[in-house]
Amino acid sequence: MLVSLRSALLIFAAVSGSSVAPAQVGPSSEPLIAATSASLPKIVEPDRIEYPALPVSNDPVVTPDTDSTADVQATPAKPTGDLPSLVEQFRSADAGSHEVECLAVGIYFESKSEPLAGQLAVGQVIANRANSNGRFPSTYCGVLFQRGQFSFVHGRSLPSVPRASRQWQTAVAIAKIVDQDLKDSAANNALFFHAKRVSPGWRLKRVASIGNHVFYR
Repeated sequence: MLVSLRSALLIFAAVSGSSVAPAQVGPSSEPLIAATSASLPKIVEPDRIEYPALPVSNDPVVTPDTDSTADVQATPAKPTGDLPSLVEQFRSADAGSHEVECLAVGIYFESKSEPLAGQLAVGQVIANRANSNGRFPSTYCGVLFQRGQFSFVHGRSLPSVPRASRQWQTAVAIAKIVDQDLKDSAANNALFFHAKRVSPGWRLKRVASIGNHVFYR
């Protein structure tokens, strides 16, 4: 019986030991704190830097034009209007260049008493000769000095003109109009002309009759 009692006690002790809970955290450990009661570390924000406010402009924003350059200037428009209006714009005692002065001299001595259209046609003949690609001299002055072509030319100098006269200033205006190709003439492609009072018998194509002159190609 003694043995049986001892065995029973050993069995009881073994059964009781198997139900003991796992070891707990010792008293030296810190207790857990509920999240709701915990004191979270405070985040310190850096001091803010205050910048002065920029001035507000009401001016419209201008976008630069990338296709344009500062040194490009607009091409001035050509003068327009009828022939009398253009003559008034260009009338001057100064032709502006030696070549244009030669053209004006030719217009003056050949047609100063003609209507404006007749003076324009005479100037156009001189210009057409200068632009004829080798058939005549290539400058206005050269055309005038070509031998036997203009009766008012003697030697290698042109006769003087009365620069203060209205007729000369009109011839200058016509010369500038012809030189800049501002007005078409009825004799636009003519290379020759003569006064109506003569009959040279030219076998040329007649292109116009203006004032006291007949024009040919």
